[in-house]
Amino acid sequence: MAAIEVQDLCRQYRVYRKQEGVWASVRGLFHREYETVSAVRHVSFRIDAGEMVAFLGPNGAGKTTTLKLLSGLVVPTSGTATVLGHVPWEREDAYRRRFSLVTGQKEQLWWDLPAQESFRLHREIYRIPAEEYQRRLDELTELLDVRRLMMRPVRELSLGERMRMELIAALLHRPEVLFLDEPTIGLDVVSQRRVQEFLRYYQREQKITVILTSHYMKDVEALCERAIVINKGIVIHDGPLAAIIDRFSRHKIIELQFSGNPVPTDLSRYGEILETRFPRVRLQVEKQRVSECLASILAAHSVDDISVMERPLEDVIAELFSLSGDTESGPAGAVS
Repeated sequence: MAAIEVQDLCRQYRVYRKQEGVWASVRGLFHREYETVSAVRHVSFRIDAGEMVAFLGPNGAGKTTTLKLLSGLVVPTSGTATVLGHVPWEREDAYRRRFSLVTGQKEQLWWDLPAQESFRLHREIYRIPAEEYQRRLDELTELLDVRRLMMRPVRELSLGERMRMELIAALLHRPEVLFLDEPTIGLDVVSQRRVQEFLRYYQREQKITVILTSHYMKDVEALCERAIVINKGIVIHDGPLAAIIDRFSRHKIIELQFSGNPVPTDLSRYGEILETRFPRVRLQVEKQRVSECLASILAAHSVDDISVMERPLEDVIAELFSLSGDTESGPAGAVS
């Protein structure tokens, strides 16, 4: 059963283009020139109930705009979408109680009050019965290990502690769909891992549907098996996460251990030398040339060990986005 269905979703912004120079500024007071920028272009996808899907793309690709559309914060220019059978931008109360949006850059907790007070406000907003609220709060605070921090003002918490509190606030009403927009941005390695472990456990136990955007590929690899990749507002991949490497990577990595001394000096003609640590060398070679290069190296040099590996996912993603050229952006803060 589909939890989220999106068909030909588009969102455009009308942007004022200010011209340089004094006379151009004066002329702009009477005759303004505008440009239409597409943040999301004909995006279509389907996510089944209980899936956790990565939503990837460079800055300005349209990820955050898409999440805002699915959250009902933004109205599309054209296209359709349903989440749990609701049209998000109709902003029905019944829908608002069934999803949550968590971002790593915006906070929903009162800065000068203890997180516990914000949680009580959420209880009233979502009309959670007292016993059920306490049970959920106890469960979440124990899982995220923040019970001792409940009465401390939010402004005194570390970034990682605040994010854990944000997750509690988002999950208190037991949403069926969770939108996560860069939830670990700025966190240290320990905090990132704690958030990852919690999300993996909670999603598995509660069977909620999750869309995760992140530039941190460790999050994506730890949590998601499927990825939707968007660039310039267009979906360019929708499928298994592992298939991104097969589809978009143009290179493989060959690691060689030589028995001779010193390491051969002619290896750069086969590909890019990534690392040299005698007696090992790591080369980045074009996929179609791997067999040819290995045969040539083995014929010319004495080699004790060979490994052929795929490139790291984050390197493939970075290359994919850089090859796609400059991304388009809409109004400040509107497209990400």
